[in-house]
Amino acid sequence: MKVRLKVFAAAKEIVGLGYVDLELTDGARVCDLKTALVQCVPELRALVGRSAFAIDQRYASDSDAISEACEVAMIPPVSGG
Repeated sequence: MKVRLKVFAAAKEIVGLGYVDLELTDGARVCDLKTALVQCVPELRALVGRSAFAIDQRYASDSDAISEACEVAMIPPVSGG
């Protein structure tokens, strides 16, 4: 299945776009998406480990399933002062 992952901030700068299109197997979970993302864009490896992921605007865990119709986003760590 094809999934479009929305990316923001530093991830967007690395990718050069606001999204990454990934090909995942049916029944894929967030952990599978992370693996595919790092294979597709190795420069994101460190950021993937520190980022949260969301499915349909709700935070997701590594074991949450993804479907082709889902909106999936990578939310980088936020700091400020």
